Amino acid sequence: MGNDPQQPADDLRLFHTGEHPCGYWEDRTARDLVLDPRDPRLASFYPVALSWGFRRSGDLVYRPHCEGCRACVAVRIPVMEFRPDRSQRRCAARNAEVEARIVPAERTDEHLALYRRYLAARHRDGGMDDHGAVEFEQFLVGSWSQGRFLELREHGKLIAVAVTDITPEAFSAVYTFFDPNLEKRSLGTLAILRQLEWAKREARRHLYLGYWIQGHRKMDYKRRFQPLEAFDGRNWNRAQLTD
Repeated sequence: MGNDPQQPADDLRLFHTGEHPCGYWEDRTARDLVLDPRDPRLASFYPVALSWGFRRSGDLVYRPHCEGCRACVAVRIPVMEFRPDRSQRRCAARNAEVEARIVPAERTDEHLALYRRYLAARHRDGGMDDHGAVEFEQFLVGSWSQGRFLELREHGKLIAVAVTDITPEAFSAVYTFFDPNLEKRSLGTLAILRQLEWAKREARRHLYLGYWIQGHRKMDYKRRFQPLEAFDGRNWNRAQLTD
């Protein structure tokens, strides 16, 4: 693609990973397509890779590509068209005193402590519950991303962090972790609402939400953000997602 990161690169290499346990279904295996992590142009490719249905994890830019399974559907919200539904408005009202702060994507002791508490409660024995400072840096920060941390604080106390990637036309919601004792406050939903407000202020066209998976309880919340667009492997279309 020469020097234009908005056009496909003839020499951009893609790799298939080997099979590994599926992170969503215990009885399935998974494979991914991964952009060459050693390519020094990866940061410039990333914005268009998002539009191809890819996602970032640390320094890896990947897309599920499993044999016989297409359950993972990349979804995004058109920022200017979004209107919160009744449940989302209640969530915003219930958390009206929560303050949002945008800070550099840099680990602090406070971030790490909250992250470890979240993993211990939500991902016990899932392979992530022993994450420490090194894993935090590798998974959430990486070496080249142009990300920020959206902190949610209540009376000064950190209660959630939404790791957000910033590109010229879009934001990408990379990962959110929150105080597990406040699960009933719907802080994951609140984080997306605040990311949407932020994206609107910055005149971004889309907020990417990663993958929606039909029938997966932890992914169901994504289809409640309307309108929603889904990637079919070639194009983005207005999504009609069902249970």
